[in-house]
Amino acid sequence: MKSRSDMPVVDEKKTKREVEKAIAEYRDFLITLPIFLMPKVTPSYSLVPPSNTNAFHSSTEDAALERIEFEQNRADCLTKMHDAVNSLKDIEKLIMVKKYLLHDQHGYDLLIWTELGLGKTKYYAIKGEAMLRLAFALKIEVYNKGGVSNERGPTHS
Repeated sequence: MKSRSDMPVVDEKKTKREVEKAIAEYRDFLITLPIFLMPKVTPSYSLVPPSNTNAFHSSTEDAALERIEFEQNRADCLTKMHDAVNSLKDIEKLIMVKKYLLHDQHGYDLLIWTELGLGKTKYYAIKGEAMLRLAFALKIEVYNKGGVSNERGPTHS
């Protein structure tokens, strides 16, 4: 059996940064209209002669394929974040939504803890716990002995 000293220790600062990155990605997906995935409507001219292959790819087909991939990534990100936030305790969920997920801008801590009737110290303790729970739910926690526990692979800091 492993002793407690053999267990990996979570690097809270780096883990919170990873959660903030995930929240930023979530917010980007919420507001992003992927104009770069639209088909070209203007002609393009090139001095390079076209290659004669059996493959046919129009810009409309390419845009449609990219759009499908983008929408799948978007849906995955939104679902993951919603599930993770819903796994939080009620007070943690309330803080995270008011701070990061509700407005066009991040909420102000002072206004949130005042609205919730919490003291500054208690508010930051709950918010810190919520960030860590969110990291575990999203599987993006960072350990002191290296790497992020997720599909993205290790972080390079």
